[in-house]
Amino acid sequence: MLHYIYGATVPPDILKAYAREIIDAADKYGIANLKLEAEACLVRSTRITVANAMDHLLYADAKNCALLKEAAVDFVVENKLEVLERVTLGDAPGGLLADILAAVARGDGRSNGKSGSRKGEPLLSTMAISDLRRRAYEKGLDVDGSREAL
Repeated sequence: MLHYIYGATVPPDILKAYAREIIDAADKYGIANLKLEAEACLVRSTRITVANAMDHLLYADAKNCALLKEAAVDFVVENKLEVLERVTLGDAPGGLLADILAAVARGDGRSNGKSGSRKGEPLLSTMAISDLRRRAYEKGLDVDGSREAL
């Protein structure tokens, strides 16, 4: 981590092999860019299944990993019948319903409606996390946080 803080990069194979550990450490010490890199790598390299979807949701919620949470929620929405049959949602994070509704709206193509202030702009509440982060970055804002914070 010290190498990263002083300008070095983390090799992709290390990011992939230790993504969760890097997220944990980066979250603990407030190294947002490293946390975001590790989270993106984890999302790219992890196969979400019915068996591990709830684990990913709980971890993403605990570590405030919005991209991972979105990937897990998208999986739940795409596989809703199997998830309902095989997964207990009692331990689900509090904001899960809002995230599921946002994923459904994105899937239905409803995220391109009016935002209320400018016609034709996507609804911020249904935009993909990567798009929200890009917008926040372009405005010089912090890109690490939940959907609500972005």
